[in-house]
Amino acid sequence: MAQHLQAYGRGTTRNFALAARAPSAQHSGMYDGDSFFTLGVAGQIGLLILSLVMAAAALGVTRLMTFHRPLILRPFIWGVLFISFIWLSPQGYYTYYRLIFDGLPAQSVIKAPPRPEELLAYMTFTGDATLSAHSVGVLGWLMLGVAMLPRRKTQRPAPPQV
Repeated sequence: MAQHLQAYGRGTTRNFALAARAPSAQHSGMYDGDSFFTLGVAGQIGLLILSLVMAAAALGVTRLMTFHRPLILRPFIWGVLFISFIWLSPQGYYTYYRLIFDGLPAQSVIKAPPRPEELLAYMTFTGDATLSAHSVGVLGWLMLGVAMLPRRKTQRPAPPQV
């Protein structure tokens, strides 16, 4: 929890209504210390639902924006959409955290767009070893796959036989 809030420039960890975690429910492994595991079950479910909705929206927008475009333009459109998602999605997550943690101020947490090396780190899974960073990498690859999906060929009626 503190990691996510500090990522947005906030160090507060007040009110654990949905964030209360039983001390006996410790997680160990690659994502030790990940803020997702500091949330209670209700907080985790809410965060998972928010993430799935945002991912589905990103994939849908990617398909809509690339479906009728030439294949050569699709990677560029994907890049703009992926950068936009990384750049703007923290506001959605911060809004969710405001719902579950008391005392977080209403403010914009959107910073500068990601640099090219950050995009590369997400796509190659070489950045932070967090669920958030790895999820963004998976979403980036899914968005690229959706962008590159071929168009369905519609069958045209056969010309009349003479």
